[in-house]
Amino acid sequence: MWIRFAIALLPIVWLIISLGVMRMPAARACVIGLILTMVLAVFSFKLPVLDTASGALEGIIMGIWPIMFVIVMALFAYNVTTESGGMETIQNMLATISTDKRIIVLIIAWGFGGFLESIAGFGTAVAIAAGILIAFGLDPIRASVISLIANTTATAFGAIGLPVLTLAEVTGLHQEKLSFIVTLQLSILVILVPFILVILTEGSIKAIKGVGFITLMSGLGMAIPQVIAAKFVGAELPAIVGSLCSIAITVLLTRWHDDEEEPDVLRPNAKEMLKACSPFILVFIFVIFASSLVPTVNDVLNKVTTNLVVYTGKNPNTLSISWLSSPGTLIFVATLIGGTIQGISLKKMIQILGQSIKSVWKTTITVCAIVGLAKVMVYAGMTNALAVALVSLLGPVYPLFAPLIGALGTFLTGSATSANVLFGNLQYTAATDLGVSKYWVVASNMTGATAGMLSPQNIAVATGSINREGDEGEILKETVKWGGLYLVVCCVFLYIVGLVAGMI
Repeated sequence: MWIRFAIALLPIVWLIISLGVMRMPAARACVIGLILTMVLAVFSFKLPVLDTASGALEGIIMGIWPIMFVIVMALFAYNVTTESGGMETIQNMLATISTDKRIIVLIIAWGFGGFLESIAGFGTAVAIAAGILIAFGLDPIRASVISLIANTTATAFGAIGLPVLTLAEVTGLHQEKLSFIVTLQLSILVILVPFILVILTEGSIKAIKGVGFITLMSGLGMAIPQVIAAKFVGAELPAIVGSLCSIAITVLLTRWHDDEEEPDVLRPNAKEMLKACSPFILVFIFVIFASSLVPTVNDVLNKVTTNLVVYTGKNPNTLSISWLSSPGTLIFVATLIGGTIQGISLKKMIQILGQSIKSVWKTTITVCAIVGLAKVMVYAGMTNALAVALVSLLGPVYPLFAPLIGALGTFLTGSATSANVLFGNLQYTAATDLGVSKYWVVASNMTGATAGMLSPQNIAVATGSINREGDEGEILKETVKWGGLYLVVCCVFLYIVGLVAGMI
């Protein structure tokens, strides 16, 4: 058992060394990792060459659809809105609300950052939020740390729910139920993080004084709507609904703040705001109508589906490509209509789409390689070998450490989606072997994977956005401290609640 465990662990060890120690570009490291995994599958786990190749191909197809398709369309929506000036209008609106840096952090880094993560992902929230905070007078390093820590819980449902949708896809679990459990698990962290952000803003716990209630409501305003959206719609809307509700509640409570000065910024009118937000409003509407809340539309859209069986070995998965109901398709149509409302020509939008595709070619290679690697590990029995050994080693306390495995995935890849692809089936198999709730343990992987402030790649995004390359170590020193607290709370909270609820 332990020999098989050691061999199965080699691809993970390679990713740790290549990405974490050698600082090799992710695309190259993951492609080498895929090749290494295929060689081990053939020679050590005796998976036939054709089955190994077809398993990798299945992963590559999954990497393109739906993962990269959604990422590209989310970036397309963001880039069109930026080109039209709509994103600047949204930023200006938020900038008119307060002069208190603590409130600004809650609105920009927490609420607006969560909104950006929900519609675009891909580090957008960190880069933009940090830049705005610096413009409001925050130190660049502090602004980056705040933005990284703020960009945690929302990543579970970033890019219109992609990480949870992918986790459900690779494990075969029902995405609505999985989404609901993830929001429940994240709830304590969603309430905790705003307090951390306020403390970081002034470097003292005393910073909470005077804004404690607003901070609490900013967290609750995101947590509760997320749970409701996940329960009744699924993975696509929790982060969008939660971030917008958090912004609205924070703004309303700030308006009642007696000591607040009037910011010296011109406030956009309602027409300008509707125009600026039109792509995202349409995404919201389309996702609602395409969901199970509207069965008639949902059934019609899901009929346009292509089913593929790629893997040539035993017990193959059926890949279902839903052309019309995919979040990527809905975002694409919403962006075309919203872009037209914003005054962008069709020709210009096609150019922007081309630029969006071109900008993520390295990410495409990385994602396809990591999904292919994960698929080969599953079909070869490597994932099962890891799970059996870990369950044997940790026994009934395995669920306590399940979030750390998800966090390791994000540390390695910089992506919660990739972390779910890499370790989702490991968690599923471990839960099966232990006889505990698969949904709870698999969701723990997603919850742990939100600790993206520890990922070197995400930190590089932050330093790049503020032109402070070389300061990664200084930022990491801060994020490790808070990231450690984040994961301790995550692991202990999920384990205790899981025990009480009978999940583990």
